Amino acid sequence: MVAMSNPAEDAGIPARAEDPAEAALTAVEHQMSLLWRRGRSLSHQLSRQVHPDMEPAAYGLLSVIRRQGPIRLTELASCIGVGKPSVSRQIAFLESLGLVSKEADPLDRRAQSIRLTAKGEEKMHQVQDARREVFRERLGEWPTEELQTLAKYMAKLNATYERDGFPRDE
Repeated sequence: MVAMSNPAEDAGIPARAEDPAEAALTAVEHQMSLLWRRGRSLSHQLSRQVHPDMEPAAYGLLSVIRRQGPIRLTELASCIGVGKPSVSRQIAFLESLGLVSKEADPLDRRAQSIRLTAKGEEKMHQVQDARREVFRERLGEWPTEELQTLAKYMAKLNATYERDGFPRDE
């Protein structure tokens, strides 16, 4: 069920000022929506830096493969919480660009492991360095303690979603 909100709530103005918990939830919802929109925009930009025709979903797969190393298609699909056909299509695209390769899984010759190629590793290194620089520019003025607190609360939020069945991104 999707809850509908009114324009006052969307502007961060609580619908019922007498209920502080509801006002706080409304403010969190508003800020999270804004963050998610900006995150999607950033993912789109980053994916285009790897290749002009790349979708953000494919960039996300490259990030997981880079972080976790060689991974089976089924494990990759499970890790990001989408179906195997969607991941398979994206992997075929990434393979056609020379960014990933498939090889026989040493534990099960019937299965394949997907890994970044040298070209894929180099592209991801360049893009992720640029992403880190953006974080440094945006958050460089923040005191270290505030960054640590933000990271702690974001981890807590992510843990709440994982508990509810969302995939864990390690």
